[in-house]
Amino acid sequence: MALKTLEDALIDELKDLLSAEQQIAKALPKMAKAATNPDLKAGFLQHLEETKGHVDRLKQAFELMGKAARAKTCEAAKGLIKEGEEVIEEDAEPHVKDAFLIAAGQKVEHYEIASYGTVCAWANITGHKDVAKLLHLTLEEEKATDVRLTALSDNLNSEAKAT
Repeated sequence: MALKTLEDALIDELKDLLSAEQQIAKALPKMAKAATNPDLKAGFLQHLEETKGHVDRLKQAFELMGKAARAKTCEAAKGLIKEGEEVIEEDAEPHVKDAFLIAAGQKVEHYEIASYGTVCAWANITGHKDVAKLLHLTLEEEKATDVRLTALSDNLNSEAKAT
């Protein structure tokens, strides 16, 4: 698809985000399983449920724009998830691995926050206010997840340091 307009770019980025969210939904159960801290485990599982909602919202955004919800492989998410898989395979003390899992999770969150911020702005600029509102809900959930991971990391990093 040739990107001739900002709306074309918006649709392309939504396809990328749909792929990212689908990949993340597959990765989160593995991260939860690898986590030893019960709060971290629960946080990953909570975010899994939110991520399923993000996929649904993206599909709704496509529908509102009169477009088919088709994913385009998100290479960035693929790479970030690969890094997370490497963390899972690390031979590390439990507190250290949990701290590392948080770092991997926050990399993904920061990517999503940047991406959703962009599509919210583009949706507004192109006159898709209803789509922007929908995407803004996801942006706020991604920011909240990042805040929760930061709070967990404060405790876990101290425990990891003592290891």
